[in-house]
Amino acid sequence: MTPKLVENLSALADLAMELSTERWISVDLEAAGFHRFSDRVCLLQVSTPSSTYLVDTLAVDAGDALRPVLEDPDIRVFMHGADFDMRLFDRDLNIHLQGLFDTQIAATLTGEPAVGLAALLKTHLGVSLSKKFQRADWAQRPLPEGMLAYAADDTQHLETLAGILTSRLEELGRLPWAETDFRLMEAIRWSGDAIDPVTRVKGAQYLETLQVALLRECLAWRSEIAERRDRALFRITADAVLLAITKGGISNLADLKALQGMNERLAGQSGPDLLSRLEKLRSLPEAELQGYPKPTREGPGRPTPEVEARFERLKTARNAKAVELGLDRGVLISNARLLAVAWESPRTMDDLQAMGELRDWQFETLGDALIQVLEEST
Repeated sequence: MTPKLVENLSALADLAMELSTERWISVDLEAAGFHRFSDRVCLLQVSTPSSTYLVDTLAVDAGDALRPVLEDPDIRVFMHGADFDMRLFDRDLNIHLQGLFDTQIAATLTGEPAVGLAALLKTHLGVSLSKKFQRADWAQRPLPEGMLAYAADDTQHLETLAGILTSRLEELGRLPWAETDFRLMEAIRWSGDAIDPVTRVKGAQYLETLQVALLRECLAWRSEIAERRDRALFRITADAVLLAITKGGISNLADLKALQGMNERLAGQSGPDLLSRLEKLRSLPEAELQGYPKPTREGPGRPTPEVEARFERLKTARNAKAVELGLDRGVLISNARLLAVAWESPRTMDDLQAMGELRDWQFETLGDALIQVLEEST
């Protein structure tokens, strides 16, 4: 079906009216984060039983118009891998979607070996998705016809795929598991702006206090340039380059230009500003510097030998159950949550449930096996 482009408020209002009468819709978002400083929503795709619409969210504010539909729990909303989309819905459109059915979650819980949308559509529907525009710049205007067709493909087959996966979930008795995970996905909100950027740089946690402060300044410098140019951060310069500046004690323009991976033009234009900022930080006493952030919630520390032994036995039980169910081990329960159980070492099912580490279906499926391991560990 040929997609219909929605670029003005009148067409958006008509779309909202049509969607309010549907029992289900399929939705996807395209953002510009791979190319632009902002990963803002650039396109919202919606498929109904009869049509596919592409809403230009750079031309119209779709939040108010589509919020009543997307927040109506009686309208089923099919998506695939909605985790980041939930965050974008919250941040850019102030929409908190309800009625979600995530085909990636469903596929994971049925034990599908490959849960990407392209793999699932090929396996179950014989549909081949193009990867041509996977990393395209969705903020460009006008969007080429090929990109519009590519965007429409992401939603046109979701309802059919969801029907196949639902049947399989029902056969396995796991549809309630999926519904639990759908509701948890709906509760996801944007939180990225509150994160200290140094925590996103691999290896930053091992730096000294001054080095962390220097790295944070490097990241701020890069971010300011990226925002002015509206380019993705990594397209300005890589994390590894900034880390090398921090660890190598770069203090002059010649060394900065010669640094492997550094764009010489960038260094020439903006390097003096960076070097001046870093020099100011180096002149401050360490007490005035901000080091690597401490965890917001203090963990119990390094596992003791006893805890590690319990953890290994719990993993063995978890792994055996995962094989029995045909599920990925991390889907059944993650190592992080299993380690928390090893630390707490509950002795009864009530105590295990009270920890809140297991979802209801995980508790019902795995709880007995975990408690048995813990009882044998005493």
